[in-house]
Amino acid sequence: MNRRQALTLAATGLAGCVSPGRLTRGHIDAHSHIWTTEVDRFPLRKGVTIEDLAPRSFTAEDLIKLGHTEGVRRHVLISHRRYHGFDNDYYTHAVAAHPGVFAVVGALDRAAGRIAERMRANRLLGITGYRIKPEDNPRWLEVDTMKTMWRAGAEQRIAMCPLIRPEFIPSLDPMCRQFPETPVVIDHCARVDLGQDDRLQQLCALAKYPKVRVKVSAFYAFGAKKPPYDEQAPKVKALFEAFGPRRLMWASDCPYQLNDGNTYAASIAFVRDRLAFLNAEDKDWILRRTAEQVFFG
Repeated sequence: MNRRQALTLAATGLAGCVSPGRLTRGHIDAHSHIWTTEVDRFPLRKGVTIEDLAPRSFTAEDLIKLGHTEGVRRHVLISHRRYHGFDNDYYTHAVAAHPGVFAVVGALDRAAGRIAERMRANRLLGITGYRIKPEDNPRWLEVDTMKTMWRAGAEQRIAMCPLIRPEFIPSLDPMCRQFPETPVVIDHCARVDLGQDDRLQQLCALAKYPKVRVKVSAFYAFGAKKPPYDEQAPKVKALFEAFGPRRLMWASDCPYQLNDGNTYAASIAFVRDRLAFLNAEDKDWILRRTAEQVFFG
């Protein structure tokens, strides 16, 4: 925690606690990105300029306004290393500026050391999960620093959030077995697409670990890549039958959902209105309560 973050927390009364819990109604979008052109306050990573931002700006306030159009009142902000590297300052600023609205899945430079200590300090800023990626290394989870993160995640109730391609699904099994108390939230159904039935079965097999959850999200990127996404219903149903509604969570992946005829309304409507196998309670878990328990608990 740097001095600026500490002062922000003190000013907003958030020091020593996580802000979530004040809002209990409305849906939760479990995965969106934000950035700003205020690069003097919130610098971009080395080598990235404002001209690289696409769209040019998508701020915390933009996301809040967009969410309100569909009854979404809370959001999980996802670290965007493409623009911010390992810097989480803009996300934690959003947490402090909008109490109860945001939780953060942050970035952590494991090479910087003091992993568990930094995770504990960052949790006070609203970082209740970390994005982890293989970087094309098939043995990515076997390194000691990654094991330290998973161990700290179990102790501190901080989620590991793998962003992986389907071929990396089997690599999660040994870690889930070794660290069964670590919350795990797999982004975008591990990018399993239509016709990848074997990979979908591998993903569903991870349901044997009670702490594993899956985001049904980024509908614009799979199948027909356009609304109403009905061709993705069998995939979601298979995950629903394996994990149940209490271990699935909806997410938009904004602002990337907002392209080529894809909209925020279409994303949430697919889960809310078009999946006949879901009852009202199922939808409440997928659209709110699962993400609430993991990231806002």
